[in-house]
Amino acid sequence: MLNHLVENLGWEAMGEAVAIRCFTHDPSVTSSLRFLRRTPWARAKVEELYLRQQR
Repeated sequence: MLNHLVENLGWEAMGEAVAIRCFTHDPSVTSSLRFLRRTPWARAKVEELYLRQQR
């Protein structure tokens, strides 16, 4: 899911849609996954963004 968003939106657009530091400052898939696994509210927002992209 995260890879799909990065490919289609890019880190900058993801950082604007979901304002979390792992998307805006030195973004990487590894750091983002680590943060999202530990942070339920951020994971929910990213999942919502993914579902909006699928429509």
